[in-house]
Parts: sequence; C-alpha cells; structure tokens
Amino acid sequence: MSDGSRVAVYIDFDNMVISRYDDVHGSGHWRRDEARRHAPGDGSDGDVSRRLAEAEVDLGAIIDYASSFGTVAQTRAYADWSVPANAAYKRQLIDRAVDLVQLFATSGTKNGADIRLSIDAIDDLFQHADITHVVVVGGDSDYIALAQRCKRMGRYVVGIGVAGSTSRALVAACDDFSSYSDLPGVSDPTVVEAAPEPDSSPDTSVDASTDASTDASDGMKAAPKTPAKKAAKARRKSSKGQEAQAISLLRRAIQVGAEKSDDGWQHSSSVKSQMQRMDSTFKEKSLGFSSFRAFVESHDDLLETKLLDNGQLSVRLR
Repeated sequence: MSDGSRVAVYIDFDNMVISRYDDVHGSGHWRRDEARRHAPGDGSDGDVSRRLAEAEVDLGAIIDYASSFGTVAQTRAYADWSVPANAAYKRQLIDRAVDLVQLFATSGTKNGADIRLSIDAIDDLFQHADITHVVVVGGDSDYIALAQRCKRMGRYVVGIGVAGSTSRALVAACDDFSSYSDLPGVSDPTVVEAAPEPDSSPDTSVDASTDASTDASDGMKAAPKTPAKKAAKARRKSSKGQEAQAISLLRRAIQVGAEKSDDGWQHSSSVKSQMQRMDSTFKEKSLGFSSFRAFVESHDDLLETKLLDNGQLSVRLR
C-alpha cells in the first residue's frame, strides 16, 4: 500500500446490522423479533435487547481494516437513524467521526440506501481525484454496478459483508472482499448473561464498616490522603490505562497488517503508521518511551522481533 493512498468508506448501516443479527440468531429473526424497535439495554424487551447486544456490529473493526489500505479520507453511514436499533450506535459513530446520512423508509422498511450510497460514491470520485480506494460495507447485490463503475474509473474496490447475506456476484466484482466476521478485532458473538437474582437469605456476615472501625480503634487510624497523594494515584491510574490502550492498539494494528503478510512479519515502521491511522493521538513518548522501537521491545511477551540486515526491526504477534 502506498502512503499516498486515500480511502473513502461507505456503510450501508441497515444492511450490516440486519445481516449480522440474522447471522448470529438465524435467518429471518430480525423481522420476527421486530428488532428495529429495540435497543440493547433499553428494557423494552429483555430477550431482543440481549440479542441485539450479542450481534452488535463493531464499527471500529471495519474502519480500522479500511485504514490498512491508506488514509481514511471520509466515512459515511446510511440508515434511518430514528430507529432505536440504529440510534444505539451513537457513541461508536461519534467516536469514529462518521458522517451520517438520514434516510427515512419510503416503503415498508426500504429506505433507498443503495441508490443514495452509489450516487454519493460516484459523485465523490469525480470531485476528489485523490481517492484511490473505495470501501463498500454491505452485501447487497445492488452494489455490483457501483463496484464495476469504480473499477472502470481506476479505483481499487474493497467490499465488506456478512457471510450468508452477501451476493457472490458482488464478491466477484470487488478487487478485495472480506467477511465481517473475519476482520481483525471482531470477536465471536458473546452471550450476555442475565444478572443473577439477589439472594433473599438473611445476611449473617459481619458489617464491614463496624469491623473496620474496630480495627481502627485497636491501632492507629490511617492517615487521610492528601491532595498530592490523590493526584499521584490518579496519574498512575491514568498512565496504566493509557498503556493498556496502547497495547490493545498495537495488537489490533498488527492483526490488520497481518492480513496482507504471508508470514505475519511486518516492519515496525509500518505498524506504527497503521497505529496512527487508527488512533492519531498515539505517541510512544507520552508513555515514557524514547522511540517506537523501545515501546515494541518492551512488550516481548506479546511480540516476536527480529532485526533485518538493513537494520530495520520486524515484528509479529506471538
């Protein structure tokens, strides 16, 4: 991939959410459960809310994968955002700075997303000649013509869809196609366990506050924390949180890059570039490392490293 590559991402959001739900819970369950009327954790229907949570689409995984082809110049998602099941993705959409296109249903549940998405994509290619890659997220066969036209215009077309709900002809029309469930960072659906019923038996345990006060009276009372100590503790906690996020980002960036590597080995410079495309705030110096190489080598429990003849460092996950 050239560093000058620029990527435009177009997401048929309804298509992905519905397809993922049916993929996890069985064909036709979205319509049968009337899932569009619910949202995870809204309490309106416990079973449907739980199923929506189990089939949640990870937008981050989609956009991170798109960024492996180049700088993501724009990301648009098309849906009826007044629908509770779609509105529940508000935080993910905001965090990823996704441009939302509102499409009310014009007939039943049809909102014309395929037509609007295709028109916008072609219009963007005429207006922005620097776009080199087009990522179409959705498995509808209506996108075959879009993929063909983009290729004729000299763009590299990447498709992402849900297995079992994707047109085989669309797969053939794309230069590169990936199943959503195969994207780096996408985990298998997890069952959300119901909260356990509270124990109605009487509590015979000793009250913790009473016990603590007894201990305190027997010995010296703990000195209250000063503002300086509290601030230091908060900084340590924040630092640990930042490093944990950086490690997670490192792992995900390597997983994304490994999709294009035969043996999993990647230059550390490529990994850093991918990390910064995924999260522009990443700076190894803010974590206390003098260089990215030092950051990588400090996590030898996670990574294998080798030094090439030209002095470059290569890495891969253990």
